[in-house]
Amino acid sequence: MPNKLAEQTSPYLLQHADNPVDWWPWCPEAFAEAARRGVPVLLSVGYASCHWCHVMAHESFEDVVTAAYMNDHFVNIKVDREERPDVDSVYMDVTVALTGHGGWPMTVFLTPTAEPFFAGTYFPPRPRPGMGSFRQVLEAVVAAWQTRRAEIEESGADIARRLAEAAARGPVAGLAASPTSGVADELSPPLLDTAVAGLSARFDARHGGFGGAPKFPPSMVAEMLLRHAARTGDGHSLEMVALTCERMARGGMYDQLAGGFARYSVDATWTVPHFEKMLYDNAQLLRVYLHLWRATGSPLAQRVVRETAAFLLADLRTPQGGFASALDADAVPAGVPAAHAQPEEGASYSWTPAGLRAALGADDGAWAAEIFGVTAEGTFEHGTSVLQLPADPPDAARFAAVRAALAAARAGRPQPARDDKVVAAWNGLAIAALAEAGALLDEPAWIRAAEDAAVLLRDVHLVAGRLRRTSRDGRVGTNAGVLEDYGDVAEGLLTLHQVTGDPEWLTLAGELLEVVRARFAAPDGGFFDTADDAEALLRRPRDDSDSATPSGQAAVAGALLTYAALTGSAEHRSTAEATVARFAPLLSRDARFAGWAGAVAEALLAGPAEVAVVDSPALERLARLGTAPGAVVVTSGPLVAGRGAPGVYVCRDFVCELPVHTAEEVRRQLGVKVAT
Repeated sequence: MPNKLAEQTSPYLLQHADNPVDWWPWCPEAFAEAARRGVPVLLSVGYASCHWCHVMAHESFEDVVTAAYMNDHFVNIKVDREERPDVDSVYMDVTVALTGHGGWPMTVFLTPTAEPFFAGTYFPPRPRPGMGSFRQVLEAVVAAWQTRRAEIEESGADIARRLAEAAARGPVAGLAASPTSGVADELSPPLLDTAVAGLSARFDARHGGFGGAPKFPPSMVAEMLLRHAARTGDGHSLEMVALTCERMARGGMYDQLAGGFARYSVDATWTVPHFEKMLYDNAQLLRVYLHLWRATGSPLAQRVVRETAAFLLADLRTPQGGFASALDADAVPAGVPAAHAQPEEGASYSWTPAGLRAALGADDGAWAAEIFGVTAEGTFEHGTSVLQLPADPPDAARFAAVRAALAAARAGRPQPARDDKVVAAWNGLAIAALAEAGALLDEPAWIRAAEDAAVLLRDVHLVAGRLRRTSRDGRVGTNAGVLEDYGDVAEGLLTLHQVTGDPEWLTLAGELLEVVRARFAAPDGGFFDTADDAEALLRRPRDDSDSATPSGQAAVAGALLTYAALTGSAEHRSTAEATVARFAPLLSRDARFAGWAGAVAEALLAGPAEVAVVDSPALERLARLGTAPGAVVVTSGPLVAGRGAPGVYVCRDFVCELPVHTAEEVRRQLGVKVAT
């Protein structure tokens, strides 16, 4: 019999709708029930494509004995972290503070007033060295609650109080810019040089990336370094991006058959991925490789752009025109009888030499094993290997045929599940990437896909002038949009406006940014992650650091700056400056966690350039190929209004140089590198 999750829209919650656990969604009624029964709340947070979430669900939440114990002693709440990033943020801070680490699944025990008193991540069904079993944890919490409830409630209140105090101090307390301070004092060229030097010190010069295992794709840092290289001519910044992108694209983290990137590499060499494919990673990486190609003309970078765009459209696009959140890491291994079928991580993507021979025949199978690095010992689990491509094969035609045959064979295997909810922020990232890539690589179908996603966000996610976080099957969810939703969607719409010339997208982006300024503003010049009328949690979330996506603050700062460049609004530029200035201490300390803020700062220091193309279609694409950091390029709108003479006008703060009319002049003024 389904539990209380059966009517939810989240695929993750629906995965648990048939558990014997009597799950509740996050709602006031759940906490009221805990108060009525006098029991604690067990909060479990995860997401649909999370491998270890599936493992814990199978081991514990599907077990009727464990579920009965949970139902008897707790009110159990399931949260999709992708639907409720605010809830996830608050209780992840608690988990990290109490345990020293975080991750998903996240398990937090709360009082009926939502105050946390114990937390962890994955708990196994049986004890392991240094780790109790999930049942032991449950029993210990119940015993403590029954014998020391007053002490636990006092501890929970103290944790909540400390959390609120830490949030009030902020990660850069005492160092934030005043709302009126200029960027020159806070984010000077020497500061960004220091940030880049810090990144260089952490750079893996052999394998690319920053730090050791596990390695996540450094999308936002790469954008910062590309802009720094363009502004300063620093060759090492460009080299760090080029090496990292090449190693990622040639390693197992990149799908060598169908394009698209897995979420991260479990090792330092990009060999074995954590196999889920996330929309946010692929949207950002598509844009990084596009900008790398624009800066270098790299054929590999252009190939990755084309393949990743094809992956987005083929595997993540929804019937309503949006983009689904993710593909799962797990799939049922091929040939396993249905009665014994249990999904395994990477089952759809891993190969053996025998499997290659079966798909391709003896000769091509042996050749494929050599070029893709598939060995008898294996690079993954159980003697299997993840496909890599250390070098481009000399026989391009044979490679294309082998690749197509392996892709067809893989398509016949059981496939990973798809989390088909549409997240506003991540669709904003996809809109920006596809619109820009479509314009630069002359792929109008990509631009149309970006427009379709924008229409979905406008028609479904925008309710009474406010963004909703998610939708599924064209049905909008109830959760309010958070800061990153507004920032990333505005960024996507502003890019789409530049590419299409449609003024609607500029207007809508401006309206979203006005909501941000009215509803999310903080007293010190930055922004909170939730609106002033959002559900009150233990604290009002405000995360300055980038994670797998730009922080909401950095995303909004970038959109504000672009809007200012397109419209001439000094007010929007001033707000962008004050917001980015908050990141100066973090950029100086460790720019890995402030990559997008650094990219926006580079644009601020470069102008950014405002480029109006008037009646010069032959020069329009060339202008878009410029590497000037954060440049906007338009053929209509306020920048173009009143300019009668044809040509390309390069402006800063709406003060323009004389129009230019030749390709050579455009190349010089905008730093165009690639041949056309």
